[in-house]
Amino acid sequence: MTAIINILGSSWDMFLDSSIYMLFGLLCAGFIHAYSKTEMIGRYLGKGRVRPVLLSALIGIPIPLCSCGVVPAAAGLKKQGANNGATLAFLISTPETGVDSIPLTYALMDPLMAIMRPVAAFISAVTAGLIENFVGKPEVSNELPLSSTQGLYCGKTSSFSGEKPGFIKSSKIYGGLKYAFIDLLGDIGKWFVIGLLISGLISYLMPENMIDTYLGNDFLAMFVMLITGIPMYICATSSTPIAAALVLKGLNPGAALVFLLAGPATNIASLSMVYKMLGKKALLIYLFSISVCALVFGFLTDFLYKGLNISAKASIGKTAELIPLQAEIIAAIIFTILLVNAIIREYRTPDACTKELVIQDSRVQGFK
Repeated sequence: MTAIINILGSSWDMFLDSSIYMLFGLLCAGFIHAYSKTEMIGRYLGKGRVRPVLLSALIGIPIPLCSCGVVPAAAGLKKQGANNGATLAFLISTPETGVDSIPLTYALMDPLMAIMRPVAAFISAVTAGLIENFVGKPEVSNELPLSSTQGLYCGKTSSFSGEKPGFIKSSKIYGGLKYAFIDLLGDIGKWFVIGLLISGLISYLMPENMIDTYLGNDFLAMFVMLITGIPMYICATSSTPIAAALVLKGLNPGAALVFLLAGPATNIASLSMVYKMLGKKALLIYLFSISVCALVFGFLTDFLYKGLNISAKASIGKTAELIPLQAEIIAAIIFTILLVNAIIREYRTPDACTKELVIQDSRVQGFK
């Protein structure tokens, strides 16, 4: 019983620190969803080898999609005319970071990691996209037989589809808030909770000297985090508390960044879909770019922490202390209510993400 209390206590501390930042991130995600015009994106991502890649990588940075939801979204961009390099860049930058995970990284880790994470995601995406456009297979004229409205996010079907939308419910703001605090939170909520519980387990069960004993070599630690993260299904949000807990146990910040980049961007399901949608060569470029860029930025991150004389372990969660405890408690209560509501709705409505991937899989096979 004592062990359970301690694990839950460690998880609660991270939940308390992160709630207000999660609310802010979700609010930003709602406004992005409400006011972004996805139907216009394709026309800017089709012509040229460099500009579409840069735009696609930049567009993907703030969008909060996991490696499951990004595949049908990327297929939608492909249908709208995005070239292979732009599609590949979007597939990498989008799940590696997002407007929800950046504030969370700032809260649970530190400002330097919150900066390095989106920068590394952008460079990784651009690298993959440029390699694909310059050395990948030539574009074909055929298009994926996928409706351009499909797969714009990995979420549930609307809970209000049967209601009459009044002025408020038909407004962009309402749609954005519903997307953020019901659809998106329903998708990432359970994984965020699992991430918090895993971080609590790490904090309680992992001996203080375990990482120093077995992962004392920085390169070895990065390589282990890379191998661990590639097949794992974990979103950018849920990976953050796990990385923070590992750093608290002595993991070097570069290895933590490798995990934050490789884990959300890849998993077995998304790898198979990339292969079917863009081909074997694109898949190899995808894995190569993520792996090499993650390791390079891992070394760069360690260099910056040492050069600036910053202790990653000592700075974990310090930025969250800027928020008064009373505000954290109020935010935690509000976030808990929204989280429970979103998860309940998520299990009561059809799983659009799973359905979308199945549809996309069958259509891509037919296209091939």
